[in-house]
Amino acid sequence: MPLTVWLCPDDTTSPPIPPTGQPHQTPDRRAALTKICDRHRASINTTLARHIINATTGEGDVITEAFTTNHATLTAAAHLGRRALACVPHPPMAQHIGAQLRATLPQEFLGRVQMRPCRADQMHRGVADHLGRVSLVIAAPPIPRAATTHTGPRTASSPGGCPACLSDVLANTAFQTRSFLPAAYRILRPGGHLAVVTTARHLNGRLVDPAPEIIRQARAAGFRYSQHVIAVRVPVEGDTLLVQASPVSIGQLRDVRSRALPPAVRVHADVCLLTRPGDTSRGGNR
Repeated sequence: MPLTVWLCPDDTTSPPIPPTGQPHQTPDRRAALTKICDRHRASINTTLARHIINATTGEGDVITEAFTTNHATLTAAAHLGRRALACVPHPPMAQHIGAQLRATLPQEFLGRVQMRPCRADQMHRGVADHLGRVSLVIAAPPIPRAATTHTGPRTASSPGGCPACLSDVLANTAFQTRSFLPAAYRILRPGGHLAVVTTARHLNGRLVDPAPEIIRQARAAGFRYSQHVIAVRVPVEGDTLLVQASPVSIGQLRDVRSRALPPAVRVHADVCLLTRPGDTSRGGNR
């Protein structure tokens, strides 16, 4: 299958630029600056969202996001002239994303985005008013709890913690990739696309790549596998990847004779592009 590489350095945790005339330290802006933990660095940032949206949709199309943990997809869609709906079933997460949106989007763009209080596996109910008319579903399923090591926080209970962690705790009990795929199929129009963003990770002492299983489950749900994209998540200078370890990763450095796994640095994410079979004559670049 065709393979593509996108340059998508992480930008979601950078301080957002407030709309013209908005004070720099409003409550919304302070909330929007909350850091996303290292465990969620594989989720979607605005650069990656722009790549996906431009490659699969046209101006005015409707986009839906499942497993939403930040404002990136909504912000990118609004700036690109699309309408976007995000499935955010947990009120604290919705409040955090709302603060991010108000701190980053001009007032006239806010009407292009909405959050719906529905789970990813129930999006066909939460966005029933767009059933069969959505052009793109974007999803970055949560990292399984068993895959998380002591290198990252397990909850968002500590002050200033990652707001996506609590959402994941609840999501992992009810949201499984296989459960949301049929719902995504139902809301997509014929020829619409599903983009699943994931990455290989350590699970019980071994490296596991979830992409092949996601593709298998998506095919079982009726999707056609279209393309695999490598999204490079670190800056590139010439032919060099500028990888910088976090303080937590540096703290994990061990004796070279140790049998323990070395610190993991996420350099890229995998984007599995799938298509609902049908007429592809509508929309943008397909």
